[in-house]
This record gives sequence, C-alpha cells and structure tokens, in this order.
Amino acid sequence: MNGNFTFSWAGLLFLVMLFVPNILWIKNKPEGYTNEHENKILVVLERIGQILTVIFALFPFGETTQDEPGQIWILAVAFILMVLYELWWIRYFRSDQTLSDFYTTFFGIPVAGAVLPSAAFLLLGMYDQSLWLMASAIILGIGHIGIHYQHYKELDTRTD
Repeated sequence: MNGNFTFSWAGLLFLVMLFVPNILWIKNKPEGYTNEHENKILVVLERIGQILTVIFALFPFGETTQDEPGQIWILAVAFILMVLYELWWIRYFRSDQTLSDFYTTFFGIPVAGAVLPSAAFLLLGMYDQSLWLMASAIILGIGHIGIHYQHYKELDTRTD
C-alpha cells in the first residue's frame, strides 16, 4: 500500500445512502428518544469515527485495483449491506416510528441501523485496500453500535 490519493465514487454513493435517511430521521425521531445518558466514551468514538469515515470514504488513500480476484465481491457485499440499510430505514419510516421500531433487528441483524453501515464501510475499506478507512469504520462501529446497543438494552429493560 503506497497510499494513492484518489477520489472514491463508491464512497460518495455510500455516504449519500447514509446521510439521506439520517437527515429525514431528524424530523421523524421516535417518541421518547433521548441521547442524554449515552456513554461519553462511545459518543467520542462515534464522532471521531464519523469524521474519519467521511474523509476516508471519499479519499481512501489505498490501492484500489480491480484486478485482484474476489475484490469486486467485497464491494458487492458492501453495497448489499447498504441496500439492506436503506430497506431498514424504509421499514422504520413506514412503521409507527417507536423506539422499538428504531432498535429492532432486521433480517436477524441486531441493532441493524448501526451494524449495517459500519460493516459496509469496513468492507469498502477492504475493497479500497485502505487501512485508514478500515480503522475509521472500526472506530465508528465501536461507538455507533455501542450506543445503539445501550439504547436497545434500556428499551429491553423498560418492556420487562
């Protein structure tokens, strides 16, 4: 990896797929949603991961070479994860938009709203052969999945 400076159209597409439903969510938050009691360390990791993931998704500083066997499959799986993420959002927007709807599993994936994009960006980093994007996606995933899991567990204790 010599760290080529390139622009990633796939990264831009993934970011659009990430941001559009999140912008719509701002006006469609579930009743009772709050971020007051979120673990501060997870919040910091999530924010750092968000910033770095945006930067390195657009400019992966890797060695994207489509001639390696199997590499296109990594991109395909990453894209499928982002399509599942979009479908998860569609299900949420069509639901009653409760906390349960927001933190539910999707196709057997727990806290899918956090797991799917984190995994997709990790795979995008693998496709681009960008350690920077992979590390950013891991940092994002620790924070984002951790926060969603925390909310899920709080929701689970409220319904017991």
